Amino acid sequence: MKRSSTIFLQVVIVALGIGAFLLLLWEPQIEGVNAHATNFEIYFKDPFLALVYVGSIPFFIALYQAFKMLGYARQNKIFSQVAVNALRTIKYCALVIIGFVVVEEIFIMLNHGNDDATGGVFMGVLITFGSIVVATAAAVFERTLQNAVDIKSENDLTV
Repeated sequence: MKRSSTIFLQVVIVALGIGAFLLLLWEPQIEGVNAHATNFEIYFKDPFLALVYVGSIPFFIALYQAFKMLGYARQNKIFSQVAVNALRTIKYCALVIIGFVVVEEIFIMLNHGNDDATGGVFMGVLITFGSIVVATAAAVFERTLQNAVDIKSENDLTV
């Protein structure tokens, strides 16, 4: 890949990570349930928010791995085992995100009982669908790249 395109994509990944981090910090303050709560009550007394924060860790790990993959592409090291390992980590992170979202959806259903929880459930469905797409794409790319790395290593031994 061209150096400028990989750098641009790395900048996009960094911007996405910063935007997601800022959204995680800002969104709880504008929730209706936290309208009159102090910052301590918002961030330290809400078990759902703690679960969301812990569940966001795999997202940031996957972003870092994608950033590293672009670095490998820029250095022409994309057909290496470290690139395959990065894709495998992205796949596992997407699967872990799906698990966290399922737990969070159960938490929403149990705690909202008769309330209208459809907005939260729909957001969970969207996140789960996106994570399924990412996990599937990473698995396909991982398998393809692993085959290419195996062929490359066989050719290196033949010469």
